[in-house]
Amino acid sequence: MSWRIALHRAAVGLIVLAVLAPLLPLGVWAFSGRWLFPALWPEAWSWRAWAYVVAPQSKVPAALWNSISVALSVTIVSVLIGLPAGRTLSGPHWRGKSLVIFLFIAPTIVPVFAAAMGIHVVLIRFGLADTWAGVVLAHLIPVLPYMILLLAGLFANYNTDYDAQARSLGATRWQVFAHVTLPLMAPGVWISCLFAFLISWNQYLLTVLVGGGRVVTLPVLLFAFAQSGDLPLTAALSLVFVAPALVLVALTARALAGHATALAEMGRP
Repeated sequence: MSWRIALHRAAVGLIVLAVLAPLLPLGVWAFSGRWLFPALWPEAWSWRAWAYVVAPQSKVPAALWNSISVALSVTIVSVLIGLPAGRTLSGPHWRGKSLVIFLFIAPTIVPVFAAAMGIHVVLIRFGLADTWAGVVLAHLIPVLPYMILLLAGLFANYNTDYDAQARSLGATRWQVFAHVTLPLMAPGVWISCLFAFLISWNQYLLTVLVGGGRVVTLPVLLFAFAQSGDLPLTAALSLVFVAPALVLVALTARALAGHATALAEMGRP
């Protein structure tokens, strides 16, 4: 084994350790039954926290489903909007382009609380406050700027000669996009979707204000349990909250590695 491979594996191991190390205390707390200061280890162990997490009558399954459905919906809608918007913004300069870009990035500049209050007032007028659809629309506000700017950067570096060659062979615009443009941009689109999902997944303030307590997601439930002082249950719920994000990151990394391998094999004589 060469020193480069060993160095690469060591670097990967350090990164994994840095990510998982903060979760180890949560894992201990989640199974603790009695743990008093200044003891360095729980005096008793218990499955109470996990029994509540998986119990059908608890709020955790519903909150988990709300978080997944909202984050997935936000990701799908944002990528459908971001692809045409990113392609338009990556093209030649046109009058008003700078203003449009500023309006897109404005939600990342305005304080979250101020933006949330304004969004809430608008959704109340349209009858979407305290609804699942209203929460999805509210989450699009912080997600769309990142999605559009990331995809605009991808299109700016995209070689349009591939599209022209496909069109010269008789492919329609949709066939060019589906079979040429999108596969070549797949790694960037995967990363953009990952960012969109994680931003929506971690939203607390927008969900509380717009959902009005009727749409309960994992961040909302986690904050409530953290305030209650039940540390084992808070730790167990924290692990449930982190697990889908880690799985999604791992799947994205695997997909990107497979895509890179496929492109390398296509480039071989």
